[in-house]
Amino acid sequence: MRSLSAALTASLTASLVASLAASAALLAPVTPATAVVADAPHARPADVRAHRAVPHLHVTRMITGLDHPWDVQPIGRGRLLYTQRDRATLSVWSHGSSHRVRFPSSTVWVSGETGLMSLAIDPSFADTGRFYTCQGGTTKHGHQVHVIAWRLNDATTRATRIREVIGGFPTSSGRHGGCRLLIARDGSMLIGTGDAAIGTNPEDLTSLGGKTLRLDPHTGKPWPSNPFVHAQNHHKRFVQTYGHRNVQGLAQRNDGSLWSVEQGTYRNDEVNKLMNGGDYGYNPVPGYNEDVPMTDQSLPGRQLQARWRSGNPTLATSGGTFVRGRKWGALDGALAVGVLKDERLLFLSFDKAGHLQKARAPKALRQYGRLRSVTVAPSRDLLVTTDNGNGNDAILRVSPR
Repeated sequence: MRSLSAALTASLTASLVASLAASAALLAPVTPATAVVADAPHARPADVRAHRAVPHLHVTRMITGLDHPWDVQPIGRGRLLYTQRDRATLSVWSHGSSHRVRFPSSTVWVSGETGLMSLAIDPSFADTGRFYTCQGGTTKHGHQVHVIAWRLNDATTRATRIREVIGGFPTSSGRHGGCRLLIARDGSMLIGTGDAAIGTNPEDLTSLGGKTLRLDPHTGKPWPSNPFVHAQNHHKRFVQTYGHRNVQGLAQRNDGSLWSVEQGTYRNDEVNKLMNGGDYGYNPVPGYNEDVPMTDQSLPGRQLQARWRSGNPTLATSGGTFVRGRKWGALDGALAVGVLKDERLLFLSFDKAGHLQKARAPKALRQYGRLRSVTVAPSRDLLVTTDNGNGNDAILRVSPR
C-alpha cells in the first residue's frame, strides 16, 4: 500500500520559487493589498506566481473546548457562526468569546457521521439574518438529511426556523450523510450529499444521495440550468452531478468553476471539477461493494475522471476552499483541503485548465489531529475546524506570514 508521501509524490511537478508573505488581521475588511489575483496558466512564462515562495503558516487556536465542530462561517462585524455535529449546537463567536444560540437541537437526528453539519450564509444576511444548515432529521417514515433556512436575531441569541429548503436525502445508520452547502456567486445553492452506504444511490437519478444538487435557496426550486430540470421525477430535477460516494467539500474557484471533495473507499479520495450533468462513476453494486473503482469506466456513457486522487490508501479528505490573496505566495489559488485520517491540511495547485500542478502538506498543520472544514475569512486567512472528539476540538486560524 502506498504511503501518503508516495501518493503525493506521484502527483507533484516542479515547484514554484522565491518569496512573498504578508498577513492581515483575521476578520478585517479586505483591502486592495489583499485583492484576488486571477488564476494564470501554469506554463505561461509571465505567471505572476512564478517568483513566490510558500509562506510560513502561523496557527492560532481561536475557539477551544469543542466537540466535532463541523463548520464555521463568518457573519460580519468580527463574528463567526459554527456548528458542533454530535452536540447539535449552534454558536456565535464574537471578539474573543462564544455563546450558544437558542436552536431546536432536539429536532436534529444524530447518528454516526450525521448530525448538525454544514452551514451557508445567505448573501442578504446583514439585512435579514438568513442562514442555512444541513442536518439529520426525523420524519413520520424514519430519518432523513435535509436543508433548513433560519433567521438569526440581531442579538445573535436565537435562530428561528423559516422553512425546509429541501429534504428527503437518504439515510441508513448515519454513515455517509454528506453534507456540504455552498452559495455560489450566481446565488444558487449547491449541496453535496452522501450515498448513505446504499449501493444503488449514486447512479440512481431519482435518489438525492451521492449527488451534487443545485437549487434556489429562497424558493427551494431546482436551478434553471440543471441538466434534468424538466424531468418528470421531482428529485431528478435537482441533480447537477451524480455518481458520488460521499461529498464532503464544495468550493468555487476564482474563474467561477465549481469543485467537490469526495471521500474514497480504501483508495482514491477525489477532488472533482463539477461539470453540469456529469457522471463521476461510483456504482458499488450488488449490495454495497466497496471494491469497485471510485470512477468505474465500465459503466454506460462517459464517466469523468477526478482532477486529484489520493491513491491507496485514502487520506479521508473533507472540506475545502480555494485560497485567495497575494499574501499566500505560491499557495495563492490553491485548493486547501482538510484531511481527517492523515491529519493535515493539503494544498492542491491546479493550472488554468484544472490540471494538477503540485500538492503540498505544510508541517505547521500536522499537529492538530483530524481536520474537517476549511473556510476563508474576510482577511483571507483560513478558518479550520478539528475533528478529534472528547471536547478536545478547536477552530484554528491559519495566517500566512
